[in-house]
Amino acid sequence: MAGILFLLTVIGAISCLCYGSLDYPLAWLYLATFFIPVFAITVYLFLFNKPLLTSRLYAGPVAEQRWRQKLIQSAAGLIFIAIYAILALDYRDKWSEVPLWLSYSGDAFCVLAFIFLFFVYKQNTFLSATIEVQENQQVISNGLYGVIRHPMYSGALILMFFTPLALGSLWGLIPVAVLLMVIIFRIIDEEKVLKRHLEGYEAYCKKVKYRLLPLIF
Repeated sequence: MAGILFLLTVIGAISCLCYGSLDYPLAWLYLATFFIPVFAITVYLFLFNKPLLTSRLYAGPVAEQRWRQKLIQSAAGLIFIAIYAILALDYRDKWSEVPLWLSYSGDAFCVLAFIFLFFVYKQNTFLSATIEVQENQQVISNGLYGVIRHPMYSGALILMFFTPLALGSLWGLIPVAVLLMVIIFRIIDEEKVLKRHLEGYEAYCKKVKYRLLPLIF
């Protein structure tokens, strides 16, 4: 719970500081849209999969064991901060115009992204926040994992691509696209580790050809 509140505090602080006021209704709506699903997922994991919840809490560049992933995670963290800063500045100074109905649609798609992520958590109990092969880990190839190899990243990217709309910005899509490139680098490096250390993963990659989006990548 403390982790959720810290993340929301960071997002809220960046948004309101860059906007220059607490009177930023789209930000408050987005924070509620963010908090409710994340809280629900956290409660579910606490009740039914505490080991997964614990492993998800240990994250970030410090938690990574390999220097390449430390750099990737550091870059992702900085871009994450930049995204919310740019969104607030865009909305404040009207660099772009986003109709209110489109912002509300962005919030709705963010909720759908969290629902998608819930099913990812439900299907894969080995979703560590760091790149590692856990004891007794097995390849998950059913459900969403039968369509794409990294639905966790796909869900996160859906969330991030609709976040700019939810917060009334179009220019924010640019740093989100940069974040996509960083995640692709992370995935490619992660798969090298899994192919080397997780039995059956290389065969799984041959069976499920796409990483993030069917027919594209």
